[in-house]
Amino acid sequence: MATGGGRAFAWQVFPPMPTCRVYGTVAHQDGHLLVLGGCGRAGLPLDTAEALDMASHTWLALAPLPTARAGAAAVVLGKQVLVVGGVDEAQSPVAAVEAFLADEGRWERRATLPQAAMGVATVERDGMVYALGGMGPDTAPQAQVRVYEPRRDCWLSLPSMPTPCYGASTFLHGNKIYILGGRQGKLPVTAFEAFDLEACTWTRHPSLPSRRAFAGCAMAEGSVFSLGGLQQPGPHNFYSRPHFVNTVEMFDLEHGSWTKLPRSLRMRDKRADFVVGSLGGHILAIGGLGNQPCPLGSVESFSLAQRRWEALPAMPTARCSCSSLQAGPRLFVIGGVAQGPSQAVEALCLRDGV
Repeated sequence: MATGGGRAFAWQVFPPMPTCRVYGTVAHQDGHLLVLGGCGRAGLPLDTAEALDMASHTWLALAPLPTARAGAAAVVLGKQVLVVGGVDEAQSPVAAVEAFLADEGRWERRATLPQAAMGVATVERDGMVYALGGMGPDTAPQAQVRVYEPRRDCWLSLPSMPTPCYGASTFLHGNKIYILGGRQGKLPVTAFEAFDLEACTWTRHPSLPSRRAFAGCAMAEGSVFSLGGLQQPGPHNFYSRPHFVNTVEMFDLEHGSWTKLPRSLRMRDKRADFVVGSLGGHILAIGGLGNQPCPLGSVESFSLAQRRWEALPAMPTARCSCSSLQAGPRLFVIGGVAQGPSQAVEALCLRDGV
């Protein structure tokens, strides 16, 4: 359902996290916002776990993670939250998989990943957890695809991705997992591929038209959007430097092709390392880094119905490198970097009645 523009959105500010952090892992379960691990002021991974009670707006201290980690993936499986991969205190990728049992308030170890990995992309479908790609201890991008079966507590191998990568964006649409972008070392990946869960086969779709690091990605109404980022120079352009862009590229799943939107439909601000989401018929771009010396606080939305960008209320706390999570009519923006690791927890919300 499309909403009526910028006035349909407002910020809700929650009590700050007890622990400031960046690269924290977030999950929403039974009315609680869980924030797990991440990096604190010392720059080292944390074992700290905290939960915000959405009804009382109070923070609860949870049992610490058995393995301190940052940049892990999390999947909610009923009353459990499964934490997968990440990087540990030695700055090495993690193989450990751990489950937080919400009803019991404790952690249990689960079957480890076949290979240690950071930047793993995860998707849950029908109680199964799919883990795609990652970067191993040798810093090489991985192409492995594994599926976790909770009842048997085991990981099974599936056909590998055509393009190895880590830190990619994933979307579940119908019976397919779409994976877009990511990185190989310091280089952004342009591959766009889909895994058919029924046929267990991969399909290569046309690649992104432009090569950008730290772009934002979202899926809405049968289209995939790739926004902004840090434009990389071409292989033969030795004198060009990476630069922030406001590019908007859209892939139509029905027609199977990319469209690079014209200048008039680019984002208002050039930005990278920002939060992207989809609410009420709008694609949202929040904060990040741009040409200014500090993180951006600006927010904008692209109306899918009206096909135009509009400025929204600015972030209460300007930040980049935030964790994010969509829960109902709210897009949570959690932690990240302001002048240092942040405690801020804020949500861009659809107003009541729209």
